[in-house]
Amino acid sequence: MIPEDRLIQITQRFEFLEAKMAGGAEASEIASLAKEYADLKPVVSQIAEWRRILDDIAEAEAMLADPDMAELAEEELPVLKLALPEAEAALQIALLPKDSADARPAMVEIRPGTGGEEAALFAGDLLRMYQRYADARGWRLEIIEEAQTELGGIKEVVAHITGDGVFARLKYESGVHRVQRVPETESGGRVHTSAATVAVLPEAEDVDIDIASGDIRIDTMRASGAGGQHVNTTDSAVRITHIPSGIVVTSSEKSQHRNREIAMQVLRTRLYDLERQKLHDERSADRKSQVGSGDRSERIRTYNFPQGRMTDHRINLTLYKLDQVMQGDLDEVIDALTADAQAALLAEMV
Repeated sequence: MIPEDRLIQITQRFEFLEAKMAGGAEASEIASLAKEYADLKPVVSQIAEWRRILDDIAEAEAMLADPDMAELAEEELPVLKLALPEAEAALQIALLPKDSADARPAMVEIRPGTGGEEAALFAGDLLRMYQRYADARGWRLEIIEEAQTELGGIKEVVAHITGDGVFARLKYESGVHRVQRVPETESGGRVHTSAATVAVLPEAEDVDIDIASGDIRIDTMRASGAGGQHVNTTDSAVRITHIPSGIVVTSSEKSQHRNREIAMQVLRTRLYDLERQKLHDERSADRKSQVGSGDRSERIRTYNFPQGRMTDHRINLTLYKLDQVMQGDLDEVIDALTADAQAALLAEMV
């Protein structure tokens, strides 16, 4: 049962925000008011739709007593009663507590796991998969840091993705991605298994993490490039060490000023992620394992190239469209993961 008093509170708050922005809001308030308004708007729309159906049902039932209107009411009622559970389910999902980081940009870190050079090549394939997905959604993906192997694989890559709802869509990608295929380096045609790890971190804002100057050590060094190319002749690369946590961040763009800026942003994001993980662990101490647990040592997905199959082990979803998935067609699996997480939240609330 949906609590009516909560729906009234949400609607009244939305109307207050609407009136406040229409006139009387301070310039400094506009941004926060607009964000809250945008967050509440789809919820209020869903409330209105659910109430409209209830009103239409009540009106149709009243029409049954009128001989002239009874036939029309008998036609409308089954349709309305069929639509009501769907509207109620949609409203319950809209009322679920939101992850405050869902609307944020994200840092995506990809590193090869077991499998040597083949794992590094697969890490590169994953990066291209996310690049294509970002392109399809109109997002912008910027490589922050990248180290490649001699064969074109990836030792490590950090990418910054900006756009609408980036973290909400990518947060379930964190974990171990396993690949089964015949490596380019394999002459005997045998299928090998290797892996790469993906970490998706919501971008931190300055107000989220306060880093004391005494807690960091900043070192500058000469940047180097693959095969001796793009080697800087000045000490422009920056390495920042966060002493309390031991986190080390590097950036090796051409500008030392830009490198400091990038490295500090990555450091803030990693520290913010640590805080989120601690909070999640505290809340999850008495719960069973669930999708989006954030355990990045967990094997979440297998990409089987000989069978053209992708399996997400958390929700037992198998798709025989691996070529499309590797081309960035990820919506089906991400939608399924999101729906599963929402179902778990609904069950928990009940």
